[in-house]
Amino acid sequence: MDFSTLRTLIRRYCVGEEDWVDSRTIYIGHKQPPPGTEAFIQQRFPDNRIVSSKYTFWNFIPKNMFEQFRRVANFYFLIIFLVQLIIDTPTSPITSGLPLFFVITVTAIKQGYEDWLRHKADNAVNQCPVHVVQHGKVVRKQSRKIRVGDIVCVKENESFPCDLILLSSSRDEGTCYVTTASLDGESSHKVFCPDQPVNARCHLSVLKQHGSLNELIFVCRPLGSENLLLRGATLKNTEYIYAVAIYTGMETKMALNYQSKSQKRSAVEKSMNAYLVVYLCILISKALINTVLKYVWQADPNRDEPWYNQRTETERQRHLIRAFTDFLAFMVLFNYIIPVSMYVTVEMQKFLGSYFIMWDDEMLDEELGERAVVNTSDLNEELGQVEYVFTDKTGTLTENNMEFIECCVDGHVYVPHAICNGQVNPCSSSTSTAKSLFSVVGGPTQEHEELFFRALCLCHTVQVKEEETVDGIKHGIHQGKSTSFYISSSPDEVALVEGMKRWSPADTHRDIMPVTIRWFELLEVLTFDSVRRRMSVIVRASTGELFLFCKGADSSIFPRIISGKVDQEGLRTLCVAYRPLSPEQYEEVCHLLSGAKLALQDRDKRLAEAYELIEKDLILLGATAVEDRLQEKAADTIESLHKAGMKVWVLTGDKMETAAATCYASKLFRRNTQILELTTKRTEEQSLHDVLFDLTDYADYGLIIDGATLSAVLRPGQEDSNSGSYKEIFLEICRNCSAVLCCRMAPLQKAQIVKLIKASKEHPITLAVGDGANDVSMILEAHVGIGIMGKEGRQAARNSDYAIPKFKHLKKMLLVHGHYYYIRISELVQYFFYKNVCFIFPQFLYQFFCGFSQQPLYDTAYLTLYNISFTSLPILLYSLIEQHINMDILKKDPSLYKDIAKNSLLRWPIFIYWTILGVYDAIVMFFGAYFLFDNTTFTSNGQMFGNWTFGTLVFTVLVFTVTFKLALDTHYWTWINHFVIWGSLIFFVVFSLLWGGIIWPFLNYQRMYYVFMQMLSSGPAWLSIILLITAGLLPDVVKKVIWRALWPTTTERIQVGAATLNI
Repeated sequence: MDFSTLRTLIRRYCVGEEDWVDSRTIYIGHKQPPPGTEAFIQQRFPDNRIVSSKYTFWNFIPKNMFEQFRRVANFYFLIIFLVQLIIDTPTSPITSGLPLFFVITVTAIKQGYEDWLRHKADNAVNQCPVHVVQHGKVVRKQSRKIRVGDIVCVKENESFPCDLILLSSSRDEGTCYVTTASLDGESSHKVFCPDQPVNARCHLSVLKQHGSLNELIFVCRPLGSENLLLRGATLKNTEYIYAVAIYTGMETKMALNYQSKSQKRSAVEKSMNAYLVVYLCILISKALINTVLKYVWQADPNRDEPWYNQRTETERQRHLIRAFTDFLAFMVLFNYIIPVSMYVTVEMQKFLGSYFIMWDDEMLDEELGERAVVNTSDLNEELGQVEYVFTDKTGTLTENNMEFIECCVDGHVYVPHAICNGQVNPCSSSTSTAKSLFSVVGGPTQEHEELFFRALCLCHTVQVKEEETVDGIKHGIHQGKSTSFYISSSPDEVALVEGMKRWSPADTHRDIMPVTIRWFELLEVLTFDSVRRRMSVIVRASTGELFLFCKGADSSIFPRIISGKVDQEGLRTLCVAYRPLSPEQYEEVCHLLSGAKLALQDRDKRLAEAYELIEKDLILLGATAVEDRLQEKAADTIESLHKAGMKVWVLTGDKMETAAATCYASKLFRRNTQILELTTKRTEEQSLHDVLFDLTDYADYGLIIDGATLSAVLRPGQEDSNSGSYKEIFLEICRNCSAVLCCRMAPLQKAQIVKLIKASKEHPITLAVGDGANDVSMILEAHVGIGIMGKEGRQAARNSDYAIPKFKHLKKMLLVHGHYYYIRISELVQYFFYKNVCFIFPQFLYQFFCGFSQQPLYDTAYLTLYNISFTSLPILLYSLIEQHINMDILKKDPSLYKDIAKNSLLRWPIFIYWTILGVYDAIVMFFGAYFLFDNTTFTSNGQMFGNWTFGTLVFTVLVFTVTFKLALDTHYWTWINHFVIWGSLIFFVVFSLLWGGIIWPFLNYQRMYYVFMQMLSSGPAWLSIILLITAGLLPDVVKKVIWRALWPTTTERIQVGAATLNI
């Protein structure tokens, strides 16, 4: 019997895993192997389903229950519930089971809803229609039905449904253009091409290792990255292509490279867990004290069991078992001191509170049509605790709109009219002549001038594109009509090529390769990569001359030049160089490139070696300078963050001069700020050890460090007998900095910097903000990661905890939303522990008056509904809408952020104060009721009050006291506050009247019948309720008045001032 189908179903719906294949042989179009082929066994590959969901229909309940009971509080209440079921306890199992069931159910519904949204998103992707060639015809089918070997037809602007190998395209040369912004954040139009035409009998052998594509062997011919089309990329500038499916579903590179974000925990959550441990110790102490005192009490024979209920001899001998049972019974009686409902209230507060960020109209960008996005609501309160802000520069502080400022040829500066992202500024005249476009200071030789501009015209990756919508913005629209425009992987190139077009339009229209461009024929392109930081082209002039033009970063070009000079300071600089080639040299270059491209092993390494040999002995022609405009209100935002007590670090890959100019413009550095440099240039003149120790003598300064020096500082083992660890010295220097600029940083170094500061002895809360794929590692490493919806794709926004349209929105997110969230949740946590102490401590005191018999003070209904119904909604609403200070004041006065820094509202002294206040209120409630009714325990008709009336009186005072306490702490009153606070008290009274006014048939006892009405019919009861509530609240009110008069905080001064103005 074949169980393969059953195994597949179990693996698919219960486990969610597929078989993995290390090597594979694929026949295109599922054709049979040609005759004479060695034995072929068909391999099994997964279908094209993408699964990002966490649960399935079958495993949701067991998996979700397992995850929820991993929480200490939930597991503790489960144990208490089981104890109540097993042994004879003073309270019903319902008192623990119902709150636990409520918490588990609400959490399960929330997590189930979130997973349903993931299922919905998966289905939208898996059911997307695609075109597949079957039996010579193009048919439509769902994406999930694609199989390895299928020939897929993809049309322009469609995304690739799986990993494909390009077979052919609608373009004459067989190439296609692809954007990978959804994968790596790059908006460039990359060129992909087939190796050669293939037929249906050809097959592919594909090797795969460690989740990444290493080698592709195509009919014993090499295939590289230019042949592989990855899932998620989009076809551009090509009508259609045909490609064969190589990897599908969860074996695609996008799925393999997906790394789930690690769970981040806020400082508030850590404080909650610490408080929970303290209260657990208090609970155990209470149970232990009562158990010991019970046996001390019963040591006197006169206080033992009454004569009609004497214990047997066997029971008298089982002391340890009985003592343990009594201990568990006291644990059950006092277990309500652990606020299990607090966790579900906190989750609801975070989930619902996150919508206030998404609904904020001030954080809406009308140009993009985007609002702020909350990817995780678990860190809302962490926004109010940030101490370090790490930000990218390009696209985050700046607009990523490049202005063509000037260029330099042979040391002579050319100043063009300002060209920004291919558009001449309105103030400039529209002309295409060189004389009006450039103002020349001095003059280089005509030959070098022409070569320089020819190099800019030829050495680029710019493509021509008609009207297109990118990230919701239409491009290529001029006066309501569609026009062509330039697109490239780099906005620098667009500004430069557009400038060259206005100088000589015909030279820059390069749409296909190879093609004759006026007097030059394009022969080879040495593409740009992040390691080389340069690109080159080899061209042949109409005269037969051969040239290699090279363009790249100054640090990449300068080591390879043999002559030439340039003078560009403070701007983004691209150096341009060239090298004439003889026919013999060109033949050697072709041989090197051909050998590297045809290599079946280590192709990337051999190509890099070939590029190194080719790009040498260059003659420097000049340099171009572009400037990235600062984003609107970026300087104001950084200034506000500084006033709020945060340290701002800029981490960028740009050169030091460019980054420093931006830092001055954004007010990260002031003109009077003393700038200290920790750069390669300085460490070459002086040892790293001496430089570090020299910098430790300064205070309140700005620091500039580059990537190379940072690597030396962080390198393990960099110690000597005199200096100690360089890392510790560097941290000490950074603590004294007002601002830090890290330039020439690799993406991994950005994450290392964040990790270094996180791990310092102060353990500060860090925030990282960036807009590109190169910022993802930094965003994931920080306590809070924020992505900018910029022009470098959405990779950063998707991997962040929060996403905002512009950098200026960071100000309100931290100073207003972060401030509010922290104030609200800190009050919520402290209030929950306070009201549970008030609730359970009278129960502890009551045992001293009932012979430690485990008699409960409150009725079962009150025990069950106290945290669920009577006191839960007011604090939940408080934690959602409370505004202790008007938001306009928070934005105008960033220093208020300092009042809540370093988790100030959840420190141990404040926690102890709330606990003592709870104990005091409990003592007032219990002993106040006890002494007031000591001699007045009769009603007007002579009926005597019983223990349930006493307990109901204490509980009534309790509910009113804790609710009034929250009302006194509320500063922002709306009709919703009034409705919920006073409505909860009315609900308690109505419930008590109904619970005690009706004989409920489903109850086996009627001990509460008419108790509440009897209590309210007594005048002393009304008096005692009013007096005890006043006595319980008075000390806290007095304390606040005295503290505000003698030691007011900045926040309290503003509150008093606002109250005075309102009066």
